[in-house]
Amino acid sequence: QAQLVESGGGLVQPGGSLRLSCATSGTIFNSFSAYTMEWFRQAPGKQREFVARITSDRITNYADSVKGRFTISRDNAKRTAYLQMNSLKPEDTAVYSCHAVYFTREAWGQGTQVTVSS
Repeated sequence: QAQLVESGGGLVQPGGSLRLSCATSGTIFNSFSAYTMEWFRQAPGKQREFVARITSDRITNYADSVKGRFTISRDNAKRTAYLQMNSLKPEDTAVYSCHAVYFTREAWGQGTQVTVSS
């Protein structure tokens, strides 16, 4: 059974950093390196929004709101994607979810809460 499990969320002060992880499991992720991995977030009362993407060729894309502060990466040997978040702002507070996609195959994680507050 395909599974994505996010971790690394928590409470951090403005200006701080967090590193989120998205670990995959299940036979469909035996070809993890072929998947595009994405991070999305959803703040209370708002729609889910795109944060970052890394393709199988390690091409990256970011939402304008996080460019220069967040970095997405992947470790194919560990079948894990990461989101390094620096210079965090209160408006980054949200549930962050991982999404894996490869042609018609896709899977979502349950999400991890990130709260930026003093």
